Amino acid sequence: MIFGETSLDEALGAILAHSTHAGAVKLRKGHVLTPADIDQLRAAGVLHVVAARLDPDDLEENAAARVMTNALQWFGVRAGPASTGRVNCYAETAGLFQVDADIINAINAVDSSVTIATLKPFERVEAGQMVATIKIIPFAVPASVIAEITDLARGRDAFGVHAFAGLRVGLIQTTLASVKSSVLDKTTRVLDARIVASHGIFVGELRPAHEATLLAASIRQLQRSSDIVIVFGASAVVDKDDVVPAAIRAAGGNVHHIGMPVDPGNLLVMGELDGKPVIGAPGCARSPKENGFDWVLDRLMANIPVGKADIVRMGVGGLLMEIPTRPQPRDPRPLLQKATVAIAVLAAGQSTRMGGANKLLATFDGVPLIRRSAQMAIEADGQPVIAVLGHMAEQCSAALDGLNIVVALNKDHASGLASSLHTAIRHVPASSDGLMIMLADMPALSSANLQSMIRQFQSAGGQSVVRATYEGKRGNPVILPRFLFEEVFTLAGDVGARHLVERGDIPVIDVELGEAAAIDVDTPDMLSRAGGTIVETVR
Repeated sequence: MIFGETSLDEALGAILAHSTHAGAVKLRKGHVLTPADIDQLRAAGVLHVVAARLDPDDLEENAAARVMTNALQWFGVRAGPASTGRVNCYAETAGLFQVDADIINAINAVDSSVTIATLKPFERVEAGQMVATIKIIPFAVPASVIAEITDLARGRDAFGVHAFAGLRVGLIQTTLASVKSSVLDKTTRVLDARIVASHGIFVGELRPAHEATLLAASIRQLQRSSDIVIVFGASAVVDKDDVVPAAIRAAGGNVHHIGMPVDPGNLLVMGELDGKPVIGAPGCARSPKENGFDWVLDRLMANIPVGKADIVRMGVGGLLMEIPTRPQPRDPRPLLQKATVAIAVLAAGQSTRMGGANKLLATFDGVPLIRRSAQMAIEADGQPVIAVLGHMAEQCSAALDGLNIVVALNKDHASGLASSLHTAIRHVPASSDGLMIMLADMPALSSANLQSMIRQFQSAGGQSVVRATYEGKRGNPVILPRFLFEEVFTLAGDVGARHLVERGDIPVIDVELGEAAAIDVDTPDMLSRAGGTIVETVR
């Protein structure tokens, strides 16, 4: 290919390297010059253009891209049209992307003018998602380059999409007295969501006691109606003869591998019974966050076999994320010596059940409830105290006048609780190690209650969730450690941080506060019984 400034006498059929404007003439980059174009350019006083002229053995960029596309082999993928030397390739169905890195690397090494870029191996894709792009960089390439690439591409698939196969998945969770049913229920919901995302079918669940013989019987029972059986043990697997691997063998199956070089996900057990996979899931899989279990489940749901050799190759890239109590494997985060806690007093709600009055402006012993709650947080040494306002913000702010607090306005308060949490966290200073989320309408709480929760947070080194309870049932307030702050921004609508707290992979310390953790004043009757007096307010 000849490239550079070209006289109009030699420019017929040349490809413009840059957009060219001369008088009324406007020609785009990449335009192939015709006799009429050249006449117009001359009439406009143009004598030269910067252009590319093809040698006899060159292929124009789109032609080269088409030849290369036709030479490549793939599955579950369709190619789009060639344009500006590019062909994009799209998944025909939802599934798992697979790529032969050796072929792609070899093609990219032939000549810098020709490239292929793909997704990462085993990445989940949806139908219609781009998985690869072929790009001819210059306006033309020698036919010999494309011929060499064609030879490399012949004989094996360069990439493809394994479709999710609609497999049936059964769940077994073993039980011990120490395992709360709420944890088991949450695990079921999380796994069901994973299965739905992989276009599978959740066929049912069994909950035997954590004992090898009973678990083996459950595996045999559930395996009859399932393509994959997943077992969550009530305690972590610590040995090849522990309950979960022992039960797989007792059921008549084989254990292929225990452990995996992916963190989180180390404690996975890979087995099979009658040719069907049986997975001992690691405890981290109770959380929806990505972990090694996802890597195995995704492949199985797309009918890609997973053996010992596949698992041991997962170590490169297997350090997936920070773990709250162990951000780097075997390199524990030092516990904070004196964790500081900010307190967010949530006061943005619309008091919809109060019949028009704002409950936070109701008085208790002559003090507006919102001011009473803020004073309580100040006495508990919130560092700082943040009042999140929204509905009737002006009146609520007036009720807080003179207090040493940070006022944070939630302009999106009508969307629900999550927006108030977002607002609170945006106002937490870098010096605070945790945030207590306190509802402003809980008049039975005391500063002593809040201080007892903060002491528990400090005793745990600032690395645990601390939650108020009433007779063992969850209540309010709750303290979130700093490592959870970013996750709060994934919440939306009228939801709080409950599922972050209860997902199973974060230490939770319950502090029994009695009725104070449960009493709020959502209705006039509840407010009256709590000792409050409604104050008429002007909106």
